Amino acid sequence: MGEKIAGLDVLGPEYFTDPHAYHTRMRAQAAATEVVLPGGTKAWLVTRYEDARQALADQRFSKDYRAFPGIMQRNQVDGEEAGEFDSSLMQHMLNMDPPDHTRLRKLVTKAFTARRIEQLRSRVQEITDGLLDEMAAKAATTDSATINSGMDLVDALSFPLPITVICEMLDVPLDARDEFRVWSNTLVLGGPDAEAVQAAAGRMADYLTRLVDHKRANPGDDFFSELVHAEEGGERLDQLELISMAFLLLVAGHETTVNLITNGVHLLLRHPDQADRLRADRSLLPGAVEEFLRYESPVNHATIRVTVEDVEVGDVVIPKNSVVVVSLNGANRDGDRFPDADRFDITRPAGGHLAFGHGVHYCLGAPLARMEGEIAIGSLLDRFDFALAADPESLRWRQGTLMRGLESLPVSLTPRGPR
Repeated sequence: MGEKIAGLDVLGPEYFTDPHAYHTRMRAQAAATEVVLPGGTKAWLVTRYEDARQALADQRFSKDYRAFPGIMQRNQVDGEEAGEFDSSLMQHMLNMDPPDHTRLRKLVTKAFTARRIEQLRSRVQEITDGLLDEMAAKAATTDSATINSGMDLVDALSFPLPITVICEMLDVPLDARDEFRVWSNTLVLGGPDAEAVQAAAGRMADYLTRLVDHKRANPGDDFFSELVHAEEGGERLDQLELISMAFLLLVAGHETTVNLITNGVHLLLRHPDQADRLRADRSLLPGAVEEFLRYESPVNHATIRVTVEDVEVGDVVIPKNSVVVVSLNGANRDGDRFPDADRFDITRPAGGHLAFGHGVHYCLGAPLARMEGEIAIGSLLDRFDFALAADPESLRWRQGTLMRGLESLPVSLTPRGPR
């Protein structure tokens, strides 16, 4: 690693480019390692599989947002004030422990049942087909059947598919989609520019406040209207809880899938033998999606936790009032859990990876993300032959510790014939 503060590695550009090499070294050294996050906060990084499962499920690793500001400031190592996040975006179930988490999750769970997700399949396919039609139309030329090298898969498919699906689920207008993408990117990547993060949070909060007010005055048949007016034990979500839940559902509802689709296609481009096997046997697709999730997890780190007491993790004692981040990618490349873990293999027995977390905070949207990934990549394979249209060394990974995905993926696509 490059920069150090107080003798600790700073997770910066070198780490963003190849976190796997760093995780390999850390797994060999200790169950948890102190590092400095991009915002200057000292944190314990957990990279081994069994330790990660423990930290994700053990309530001594708290998710209570009310403790975050004080503990983040206590663990600041660069002399600066810890960056503050807009409090109106913090009060969602991912930042709460039971029983508050239980209450909120119960209200949201009904929107993500297996039955309701399966009902979306035909619409997800329809949106995907429309996006692939647009890709073909934009690229059509009079002298070539090959789409030009300027086609960015992120802009053309990976982003618009999941953002359209989640916005339709919540009946959120798409008119601010591009602005929303900028705000979301800034917030999930974080980084040292606290003013930019705070500005994005403020704009996001203003937008969602207007949305909640509109749904309260004009309820519809959509799930978000149900959430605004839902009661649990005679109580409703208050204004800040509604704004925060809207933030979580909209951001988490598309960010993971953007990276899943992009990373999956990138892996097939890097491993043409695996792409050939998948083309030849489409029954391998569900397992391939699981291997995409394991090998290049869309979420690199689970969101922060704080210790409410001294906690023993493997051979390390993490002190009370510490910040803890669990590396999902580190856990998913742990050779003690996954034999030959650094080998990409779409026929690997599926299951066991931590890409969607573990414990009470396991991702509610996992079935939707899986379905979108299967439909998007399967349809792309049906419609086109594809190749990387850029120098592999020129590809840039998103510059943050939370998400793991390429900023863009230029591809050339050759239609495979009539649909």
